[in-house]
Amino acid sequence: MTRPIRIGVQLQQQHAPEYDLIRDAVRRAEDAGVDVVFNWDHFYPLYGDPDGAHFECWTMLGAIAEQTERVQLGALVTGGGYRNPDLLADMARTVDHISGGRLILGIGAGWFEKDYDEYGYEFGTAGTRLALLKEYMERLTARLGKLNPQPVRDIPILIGGGGEKKTLRLVAEYADIWHTFAEVEVLERKSKILAGHCAHVGTDPAAIERSVNWPGPEAASTLVAAGATLFTVGVGGPDYDLTTLEEAIRWRDEFNPESVAGIA
Repeated sequence: MTRPIRIGVQLQQQHAPEYDLIRDAVRRAEDAGVDVVFNWDHFYPLYGDPDGAHFECWTMLGAIAEQTERVQLGALVTGGGYRNPDLLADMARTVDHISGGRLILGIGAGWFEKDYDEYGYEFGTAGTRLALLKEYMERLTARLGKLNPQPVRDIPILIGGGGEKKTLRLVAEYADIWHTFAEVEVLERKSKILAGHCAHVGTDPAAIERSVNWPGPEAASTLVAAGATLFTVGVGGPDYDLTTLEEAIRWRDEFNPESVAGIA
């Protein structure tokens, strides 16, 4: 194993009618020893009441950056077509500074049609959204290199998705972390495809961290064998029950060498 196992939590900002509920969940997650606090980039709940309470992603990331001291943070993932990519780069740089260099810039092509329809974005097709993401990645990374002041560090880029021809090519070109929903056999197969894209663009596939949703301790152990090292527990409001997250953190601390257990 070339890197330690990490545990993230995605605090889904849905069904929380008061922001204090999310602020408290962030505090409890950091105190529990989580490595990464994610939210998501949607404008409406994905389950439960479709018109339930919901807060915006990047405004919240600034608040999480200011509130926390140790954890990394980011969106899992930013909707690639929701913001001008030059502006998104500036937003990311700013949150990176607020956090003291703890931001992960997660991004994907987008998929939730209600977000697009209600906020006036063109939904298009999966192909057009991926083409837009490719264009935006070029602009976003170029803008990051022009900003003054520069980000605190080279902000890690996380790309979410599993498309073998287009998404994995973007992962090979731009990503430090690849997030996918794959099971073991699929993860192994797509990792080989990713390696082919990496060879084509001249990047090292071993340098790209594999990120998946938390599947429980037994399945997580098999996914580690397939290359996954970042596992994220999804938690929704209003209660933000962290019981499963605490289970995942205990598993991490048993799995990791003692020298890295509990270190973000």
